[in-house]
Amino acid sequence: MNKRLPLFLLTTILFTAFASAQDAQTIKKEKNKFAIKVQPFTGTYLDQNHHFDKFREKGSFVPTGINLGLEFPSMQQRPWQQYLNNSTFGVGMSLIDFGNDIVGKSVAVYPYLLIPAIRSKHFELDFKVAAGLGLVTEHWYTGNVSPDNYDYSSPDVSTIFGCYLNAYLNAGVNVNIPINRNVALNSEFGYFHMSNGRTCMPNVGLNAIYGGVGVIKTFNANAEKSPIHFPDLPYKWSLNITGAAGAHRAWMYYPLYLISSFHTGAVYNVTNWYAVGMGVDAFYNGAIDKGTGRSLYCQDREYTTADKIRVGIALNNEFQFGLVTAIVDWGVYLYNPSRNYYYDSHVEYGHDHKHPLFYKSMGAGSEEAFHYFRFGLKTRIWDNFYLQTTAKTHLYVAEYIEFGIGYQIPFLKKDKRSKGESIIYHHNKNWWK
Repeated sequence: MNKRLPLFLLTTILFTAFASAQDAQTIKKEKNKFAIKVQPFTGTYLDQNHHFDKFREKGSFVPTGINLGLEFPSMQQRPWQQYLNNSTFGVGMSLIDFGNDIVGKSVAVYPYLLIPAIRSKHFELDFKVAAGLGLVTEHWYTGNVSPDNYDYSSPDVSTIFGCYLNAYLNAGVNVNIPINRNVALNSEFGYFHMSNGRTCMPNVGLNAIYGGVGVIKTFNANAEKSPIHFPDLPYKWSLNITGAAGAHRAWMYYPLYLISSFHTGAVYNVTNWYAVGMGVDAFYNGAIDKGTGRSLYCQDREYTTADKIRVGIALNNEFQFGLVTAIVDWGVYLYNPSRNYYYDSHVEYGHDHKHPLFYKSMGAGSEEAFHYFRFGLKTRIWDNFYLQTTAKTHLYVAEYIEFGIGYQIPFLKKDKRSKGESIIYHHNKNWWK
C-alpha cells in the first residue's frame, strides 16, 4: 500500500487545487451543477480457480486503486432523468492495481448512472451501473514464457487476460454523507468485471467485489433552473428489428471466426424507462467446427451451415436512458443441433448420445448451455435507427461480442394520433413540446 500512497496524495492535491480554482471562477457566474469525486478502494476476487490460486499462493492478491468521477446531477431539464427519479449521469475513470506485477494494472474509462434510492438532508443512497473499456498493462502475450506453450499453471505468466483492451462492467451502491452544501464524504460498495468477450484468447477475465471511501465536491451547488415537466412517452408498444455481426477467437493461435445474428421482438413500455417483451433470435457461429483447436466439438464430423445455426426465443428487457437503451435478454434455444456434437463425455448423457433440447450443463465454467443471455447497449442515431453492441453468454461464460444496426417501430397510442396521422411514431428530439 505504501507504493500507492504517493499516487493517492498527488491525486488528492490535484483535486483540491482544481476545486479551489473552479470555485474562484464560478463566484461571478453560476452554470450547471457538476461534481468531482476521488475515492480509494480495495476489494477481493470472486474467482476461485487455478488461474488465480497460483497468485494467492505468493501472498496477498487483492485489487486496489482509485475511482475518479465527474458527475452531472439532474437539473430537471431532460426527460429520461426525470423518469428515473432525477438520476445523476457521470463519467468515471478507475486506476486499478490487480495486486501482482504479473497480472499488472489497468485504467478503465466508463460512463455511469446513479439512480436515487434515498434522498435526505444528511444521507444519500444511489444505485450505480456502469459500462466501458479497461486497458491492462499485462496479459498472456506479455509474459516471460513462450506464448505458444499454453501452461496456465506457470507462476510467471497470467492467463487472466489475452489482450490489452477489455470490457469493463460495474454495479454497486453509492453513498454520500454531506458535510456542507458543497462537500460530502463518499463511499461505494460494488462489483466489477473485466474480460474481452473472446475477441482474443485466453479470456479467463476477472470478477471482484470492492469497497471505498473518498470525498466528492459539488460546484455551482446553488444553481437552479425552472423544471421542465415532461409528459409520458406517446407509445406503449414497439417492434425492434436488429441485424448484427462480429468475429471471435475460438482458441489461441487460431483465426477469427465469423458470427452473426438476427433479432426481432416486441416490447411493452411498463414505465417511461422500462420495457419488457418477447423476441426471436437466430444465431450463426462459424466456430462450431472441428478445426478450431478448441476441442469443444467432435473432431470426426464435417459440420454444415445448418449445424452452425441456433434459433431461440427470449424474454427482452429494455432500460431506457434517452438516446441510449440498455438490453438484458434471457432466452432458450429451440433449434440447436450443435448440442449433440460436444467432444467431452457428459456425466449423464455419455459421449455419443444426443442431448435433450433442455439439457443439463456440465456445471460452473461450462461454455455451452440450453439457454443464453444477451447484455448490450443501443444508441438511437437518426429517426428510429439505432446502433447496437451486445455480448452473448452461456451462464457467465462469454461466447462473443457483436455489433449491429437496427430499426425501432413504435406504435402511437390512439389518443396521441391526429386524424390521418400514421400509427408509426418517429422520434423527435423535442417530442414533448
